[in-house]
Formats: sequence, C-alpha cells, structure tokens
Amino acid sequence: MASSSAEAWIERHQQRDLLRFLTAGSVDDGKSTLIGRLLFDTQNLFDDQLAALDSTPDLALLTDGLKAEREQGITIDVAWRYFSTDRRKFIICDVPGHEQYTRNMVTGASHCDLAVILVDARHGVTDQTRRHSLVVSLMGIGHVVVAVNKMDLVDYDEDTYRRVCKEFTEFSARLEVSDVHFIPLSAKDGENVVRPSERMPWFEGASLLRYLESVHIASDRNLIDLRFPVQTVLRAEPDFRGYAGTVASGTLRAGDEVAVLPSGLKARVATVRDPAGEADVVFAGQAAVVTLDTDVDVSRGDVLARPANVPLCTQELEVMVVWMGEEPLRPGAAYLLQHGTNLVPATVMSIQYRTRVRTLRRESDVDALEMNEVGRIHLRMLRPLAVDPYTRNRSTGGLIFIDRSSFDTVGAAMIRDVQPLTSPPPPPAVDAAESQVSRDERCRRLGQDPLTIWLTGLPKSGKSTIAVGVERRLLDEGFASLVLDGSTLRSSLAHDLGFRPQDRREHCRRLANVARLANDAGMITIVAMVSPHADDRELARTIVGAERFVLVHCDAPLETCEARDDSGAFAAARAGEIEEFTGISAPFEVPESADLVLDTAGEPAAAGAIRVVDLVRPRIALDPR
Repeated sequence: MASSSAEAWIERHQQRDLLRFLTAGSVDDGKSTLIGRLLFDTQNLFDDQLAALDSTPDLALLTDGLKAEREQGITIDVAWRYFSTDRRKFIICDVPGHEQYTRNMVTGASHCDLAVILVDARHGVTDQTRRHSLVVSLMGIGHVVVAVNKMDLVDYDEDTYRRVCKEFTEFSARLEVSDVHFIPLSAKDGENVVRPSERMPWFEGASLLRYLESVHIASDRNLIDLRFPVQTVLRAEPDFRGYAGTVASGTLRAGDEVAVLPSGLKARVATVRDPAGEADVVFAGQAAVVTLDTDVDVSRGDVLARPANVPLCTQELEVMVVWMGEEPLRPGAAYLLQHGTNLVPATVMSIQYRTRVRTLRRESDVDALEMNEVGRIHLRMLRPLAVDPYTRNRSTGGLIFIDRSSFDTVGAAMIRDVQPLTSPPPPPAVDAAESQVSRDERCRRLGQDPLTIWLTGLPKSGKSTIAVGVERRLLDEGFASLVLDGSTLRSSLAHDLGFRPQDRREHCRRLANVARLANDAGMITIVAMVSPHADDRELARTIVGAERFVLVHCDAPLETCEARDDSGAFAAARAGEIEEFTGISAPFEVPESADLVLDTAGEPAAAGAIRVVDLVRPRIALDPR
C-alpha cells in the first residue's frame, strides 16, 4: 500500500505545471526572508534546516548560502530553490540586488517566467528597483509582481502602499511590461505571503502564494512559430541521417514541410523521435531527432522552420546588450556570438546609445559600454543568423558574447525587433556611366515593347501556373520574357522578410524594382505574387511605370484555393500555426480596376494564359505578327 501511495503521489507531482520565478530588490528589501518564509510556511524545509532554527528564526539564513552572504546579510550569488504545493511546482531564482551583480541577475532572469520585485514600503521605488525592472523588461519576462514588503514597519498603512504602487506604475509605463500585479506584505511576520493578512483588511487581493499558484503562463509558450535549432547530426548507421536538437518553439510532426535556414532549402519531415521513441508530435521544450525525406545540406547551427513562417536571416543586427565583461565594449571589437546552437564571429560596428537606468534616458554620444551598463549596438556577423524578437522566442532572439581569447562570457544581448536595418544614406551623387545602348535599340533588337504583367490573387489561386503558361506562349510567338515568382524569391531576394503588412510591402517594392530593370533591358516581365494590399500594388505600378504595367486578378474562391493546397499551409493557418496568412488571418483586397480578371476556379490555366497573351499582344508587338 505504501508503495502504491508513493507512486500515486509521484504521478500527481509530475502532472503539476512548473513556474520559474525570480526575486529581486534592493539590498535589505527582504528577498531572502521572503523566500525563507515561503519555504517555512509551505512546509518545504528539510528536518536539519528546521533543527537549525531557534524559536525566533532568521529565515534569511535559510537561503543565503555563501559565507560572505551570511556575514554581510546580502545576496551575492544566484541561488535556486525548489518547492511545491498541491497546485503547482516552483523554482525560485534568488538574484543579487546590488548594482555590481547586475550580470548575475541577467543570468537568472533568462530562465524565468515571472519576476517578484520587492520594494521596501519605507523607501519606495529606488534606483535598484528601476534597474531590476529594466532588466526584467529586457529579458522579456511578461509577468511582474511588485511585492511591497515591510508593511509592518509602516503600521500596514494603505496610503503608503498606494503611494508605492503609483510611483512604480509611472516608471514602468515606459517599459515593455504588460502584466503588473501589486501585493502588500510582511515577509518577516508572514502577512500576505502564504495566507491572507488580517492586519490589512483594506487589501482585497490574493496572497503572494495564491497568486503564484494561479497566474496563467501556459499561453506564454510559443506554439505557433516552429523553430528547431539543430544541435548535432547523427549518423548511427550508414543510411541514417538524423538531426538532433530541442524544439525552441512551435510543434513538429512527421509530414510537415520545413525550410532549412539560412540556406532556404526545403524538405518534408520523414520521422520524429523523442527520448521515448518514435513520436507523432513534439512540442516546444522537447528534445527530438528528426529525419527528412530528401538529402539536403543540414548542419549544426541551422534552424528548421515552416516555409511560410520563417525567422529573419541576416548578417547585421541591432540588439540591446547588458555588458558583463571587465573590459568595456567598444566599436570595432570582435567577439564570438552564441546564438542557440550556432557560434559565429561578429564585430561591433557602432554603439547606438546607452540607457540610463535612473531616468531611462538614452545617451547617444557613447564610445564604450562598461560592466553592467545597458545599451543598443549594431553588430555584423561573419555568417547569417536566423533570428526572432526575444519576446517571441528566447532561443532565436538571444545572443551571448564570448571573448575570443579567454572564452569568458562577457555580455548578453536581446533582439528587440527583426526589421531589416535601415540602409545607410546614399553616397554623394556621382555621374553614372551612360549606356551606349538606347531603349529603342533594345526594343528593335528583341522585336518587342516590354511591359510587366502583375498576377495577383489568393494563395493557390493559380498565379504561378498561369505565369509559366504565359511565358511559354510568349516564347512560342517569338517574345522574350522572365517570370518572377514571389514565393520562390522568398528564399533569395526576400529571404529576410516575413508576412507582416510592412514585409509584404517591401516584398512588392523589391520585385517591382527588378521588373522595372528587366523592362529597361527589353524583357517582358511576369510577376506572380499574392500582393494582397491595394496600396502595395499601386506602389508596384508607380515603380514600373503605369504605361507598362498590366494588372491581372486570378480570382478563385477561398474554398477552392484551400482544396488545392497540398502543402498544409491553409490547415496550419487555421490551427493558428501561421500568422498573417492571406485569406485566413489576413485580408485580401480585391482589385477594383484590374486590366483582366481570370476565373481560375472555372477556367483552365491554359485558357487563362491565352487570354493574358491576347490582352498584351497589341502592346508588346512592334511589328504585325
């Protein structure tokens, strides 16, 4: 019976979800006492620890582990504590409060889901409180509890508590912290820590423990963006080639189409294995071995993602960095960057600004970042990295700086956004070499007057099929043409773009400029891309030139397009795995004045291609044909 009871307890324990949270505050704000109180009142102390306590125990000594900490009464090292209740398991990260140990706090915060920031009710928000709040914001911790401690020393005064709340709220409004919860308590006396306080009847909220037990963190996991950094390539047998790693976000199943980044090569997942054997699906946080149906080049540091939802691949980034090295960070310095499973050399190109913690003001005239300082810098890597914002994916959004000589960790960086860097200002105007071949000469030599045929429509509406059909018929009639397929070019010309409205606009702009250059060279250009927004199509018309721009709408109902889809993209979009998917989670603006509308649901693609050629033939033929 005892054995079965123990097994049942272990099973119940394993089924509880886990919350990792950190405690931070100024020196003597009571972090260690608070943790000791949580452990003591939830009966999570060992017998020898209880035996060491006297009748009026100093609970801080339960957690201050280093000799120097006990002597000075402060926390120096990052300490990890474990406890559980009937509702949840917890890992506490007790981080040091002093400014000189900010780098220790960054180390701890990188693992946590929630932060408990202690504020002494007598002193209110201090510079250390602001520093800790800034680090919490930078590290993408979405849930913050402001524990207004030592309420016993202000006679549990409500006005004092409200003043601290107002002061913190005014400061945190400038930070990216969305979920802030305030709790008044006394860690020394145990008021509002585990059980509600009878001395603060004016506070109607839950105790700290009850809030920690109930805060919802499951939705914080990113189950949409598949990111699988490859840690190693396994060759257990001559015919076996598996890719091992940990799923950073999203889900992965056999049969899924994946893109290998940064190369952009595509394949389908043949099998998925977890530590227990072959699996139907693996989730974020799980270790797995993946095999692919085709032999593509995949190596350590590559990232597998869904072709329609890829991270930005770039060799240049602007990042927020917390500097930890004794030697200052300066422009021109070279380091190794650890990004997931990838290790790549990088150079600091410039320091954009330094953030002053007390005021959050940015100082732009900066030539170095000293230890524990925070700033934004411009990096250039030797090889491209596949990156996401840190708030969306810690694995692909975080960087570690490593000294190239000592291999010490000297900095931690967070990618705040993944917009392609703004191009530098153009150099002073110079006289371009004038071509010795005029436009008319090109047209006469090719026997055609070039234009751009722009095919727009929902995904799977037939744009690409009609584009290659038009190219074939034009060649048969003696015309030279070029197809630019928006989807295909996402692995090269537009490899750094996603599917947000601004990314789609940039995609249109790039293809329109290529189409214009091809037209200038005398080529007829056929562009096939979704281009769902009217403003983007108008931008393309402006770039190419209205006189040589033909807009063709490939019109098919959504259900027809979805039925044609054999890639699983529509299903993934409906499951929420792909964001900004045109027709499902993003709109398509039907052209109001297309030059030609093709019924691609009821009309064969070959017939549609003939109609397009019939439309443009009078405009492209220089001589009767």
